[in-house]
Amino acid sequence: MQPLHNIRILDITRALAGPYCTMMLGDLGADVLKVERPGVGDETRGWGPPFVGKPYGSYPGESAYFIAANRNKRSLTVNIQSAEGQEIIRKLAGVADVLVENYRTGDLDRLGLGYEDLHRLHPRLIYCSVSGYGRTGPYANRPGYDAVLQAEGGMMSITGPVDGPPSRVGIPIIDITSGMFAATAILAALHAREVTGKGQLVDISLFDSHLALLTNVASNYLVGGKPPRRLGNAHPNLVPYDAFSARDGWFVLGVANDKQWGLLCDVLNRPEWKTSGRFAANRDRVANREELSAELNRIFSERDVDDWLEALVKAGLPCGRINSIPEVFSHPQADARNMTLESEHPTAGTVRLTGFPYKLSQTPAEIHRPPPLLGQHTEEVLTSLLDYSPEDVNSLRDQGII
Repeated sequence: MQPLHNIRILDITRALAGPYCTMMLGDLGADVLKVERPGVGDETRGWGPPFVGKPYGSYPGESAYFIAANRNKRSLTVNIQSAEGQEIIRKLAGVADVLVENYRTGDLDRLGLGYEDLHRLHPRLIYCSVSGYGRTGPYANRPGYDAVLQAEGGMMSITGPVDGPPSRVGIPIIDITSGMFAATAILAALHAREVTGKGQLVDISLFDSHLALLTNVASNYLVGGKPPRRLGNAHPNLVPYDAFSARDGWFVLGVANDKQWGLLCDVLNRPEWKTSGRFAANRDRVANREELSAELNRIFSERDVDDWLEALVKAGLPCGRINSIPEVFSHPQADARNMTLESEHPTAGTVRLTGFPYKLSQTPAEIHRPPPLLGQHTEEVLTSLLDYSPEDVNSLRDQGII
């Protein structure tokens, strides 16, 4: 039995933040009903290449992007711009525990599908809204994509080479963490409902999620008052904590306290650095960051990465090679932790997916459905959950409602 086996999610999201949230809940056993536009679907179905499987509609196959965030879901198509489609959503909300949407603030209210509308009909429903800037404030009606929020939320200002341009993080980190925060808040709301018997609104924004992610960088500014700057791969509060170039490649070393600093001095055969006024304490090393980094890079350039990693690991110091994506998915630790899984897709055959980052000993996450084809489960959902007849379904399909 999975922990969310008795929970149903009505998923009216697309792109990444919302779908990532609902995939997390589906991985833990929730029945996720993904509502998509007839004939078009979630726009990420077209975000490629690469594509796999058979062509359909205007798409040459299923995009790897869509596959990444949509396992463990059932897909049904509903035209929510139509009155009949809106009525289907209202009925589905009545058999769901949670509704998740990521439309621009106000769009679903204009269709009679906003929180107040559905809460009045279904007071136990938990309604999670994921948007760029949240439901309040001067930017509430603005659309927001991950890259825009990385820029506006300050992340790009602290990411990239010291003397280079602002840089975007290599993955859509704001979308992903917004989805995580949404899933966490939904679980809290489900727990609260056990006590109160009532649903509630969960308001998640990419902007808020970004600011929460700033953690120590935000605290450095809010407490210390000094604006942070780009440091490349270095740490603002710890030295050495950086990427270093060995003779044949790159690795990262992290020294988080003075005990570890002493161990590093032993590995490097620099015992005098333990008591040096320039380097003995972390605050000294932060003050003399450039000088120490230059010394370390000179020393590390004399030997290969594997030689250094062997010595550093033996000393108990946190370190690791900078791997490529192919290298990390062939890593023995990734294999030992089952971080690559397989699922049988209806048209693409066996597809490889990332594994689960959480390991529950008694109620583990599972892949029980591959990423769905567009509208694959429309008739199944409407007939089994809402008592539509096959004839009703055919009529709705002929009218372009599903």
